[in-house]
Amino acid sequence: MSEVAGMNAEFIERIELKIAYLERANNDLSEVVYRQQQEIDALRAELAVLNGKMEAAMTEQTVYTAEQERPPHY
Repeated sequence: MSEVAGMNAEFIERIELKIAYLERANNDLSEVVYRQQQEIDALRAELAVLNGKMEAAMTEQTVYTAEQERPPHY
């Protein structure tokens, strides 16, 4: 094998290693993004439930019994 061919083979091997590393990193990041999206979806659903409860509590009129009512002179 000539010296140039040997250098080309080393160069190609380094490129292949870099590509393999980048593919692995891309897959790892893709998994992270997927898990984060699942968590965001769950948090949005929880927030929607909490917003519904808060709106219901704000529109709900509290009915006081006679014992709970304070006389106007207090």
